[in-house]
Amino acid sequence: MKDSFIRFDMKRPPVRTKWYLRPLTWLLSVPAVARHKTKIRKTGMEQIRPPYVLLCNHNAFMDFKVATMAMFPHRANYIVAIDGFIGREELLRNVGCICKRKFTNDVTMVRHLFQVIENGDIAVIYPEARYSLCGTTAVLPASLGKLCKMLKVPVVTLICHGHHVNSPFWNLHDRGVRPTEAEMSLLFTPEKLMEMPVDEVNRRIVDAFRYDDFAWQKERGIRTKYRRRAEGLQKVLYQCPACGAEYQMSAKGTKLYCEACGKSWTMSELGELSADRGETEFTHIPDWYEWERANVRREVEAGTYSTGVLPVHVNTLPNAKKFISLGEGTMVHDMNGFTVRGKTPAGEPFEMIKTVPSLYSCHIEYEYLGKFGDCVDLNTLEDTWYIYPHDCAFAVTKMALATEELYYAYRRAQGRPCPPGLA
Repeated sequence: MKDSFIRFDMKRPPVRTKWYLRPLTWLLSVPAVARHKTKIRKTGMEQIRPPYVLLCNHNAFMDFKVATMAMFPHRANYIVAIDGFIGREELLRNVGCICKRKFTNDVTMVRHLFQVIENGDIAVIYPEARYSLCGTTAVLPASLGKLCKMLKVPVVTLICHGHHVNSPFWNLHDRGVRPTEAEMSLLFTPEKLMEMPVDEVNRRIVDAFRYDDFAWQKERGIRTKYRRRAEGLQKVLYQCPACGAEYQMSAKGTKLYCEACGKSWTMSELGELSADRGETEFTHIPDWYEWERANVRREVEAGTYSTGVLPVHVNTLPNAKKFISLGEGTMVHDMNGFTVRGKTPAGEPFEMIKTVPSLYSCHIEYEYLGKFGDCVDLNTLEDTWYIYPHDCAFAVTKMALATEELYYAYRRAQGRPCPPGLA
């Protein structure tokens, strides 16, 4: 399909945060950090000054505010997905944001990061590239260790705790969790990076990124009184462990239940699940999620994984102005990867194919912007498609899990198994 869309200028050099915006970013961060009584602990940071790389975990928008407080008063440039720039491109560029299309191999981005380091600033990277679905570590790119070695500056991690249980990706209501915590730690000096092989650098990054927000909540006895705290959880826990049915889970108030067999579970103020009758299969939400992953893995290993043909609507985001309706079509996610095809209202065909080797993970959204529904976000270097299945049974969570498991299976077949947490 030919188009005349103006594309986002990905090659435009990163901007050092304007001096007049630096105090503003801090002032906008203070209220949230104060409200949640966030405790920021620093380890090994006494002698560390910019430039350095800051690797952060990603659970909620509050991550950015805590990072701003942890780095203040130093300048930083942040890698941000293109949908974050909608309607405010110049503002975000001027506070130091660098645009990236998710899960693409972008050489231009590497050049931008070199420029940030040359400027003497902090390069802030969220390597999980999406909010965690259940408060545990999302997959990290295998290229991360190589990138850190190339930049030849200290590598620091910022791991936040409590942001998922406060405002989970599947129900963004702020639950007032406090105190939240953050750990800012020196992971590598440039000298250590030089002497370590890439695999060892990756292994240590993966180890540093191990976190579990629901376990953290239970350990600290932090209760959430929010009366609708289970609503939205069915988006993540889409398969019933009692009867095995998929896409039949619902939630209301503090209850999660299966429409197929009628079994229900209550989510406690400590974020734990208990069956209202019979056996409690999983008390810990991430355990249920990993059980679903194991089931998807079995489908992949058997060569049977497929969504079938799903009717979809596709929106495109070629630039940061607004989403543009591309048209209606179909999507198939199977052992070959993603295939999206359709036609514009003018009858012009469009197509995007993402093969298994090209995609180690994918970005999904639940009820995007509160009005568009669940979707899968697929990217090229020039475009971003938000793909909304409709009038069919599906779970974008299963597609996200399958994307990762298909990639792992491909790597194993190539004799290149991935260590846990790395793609």
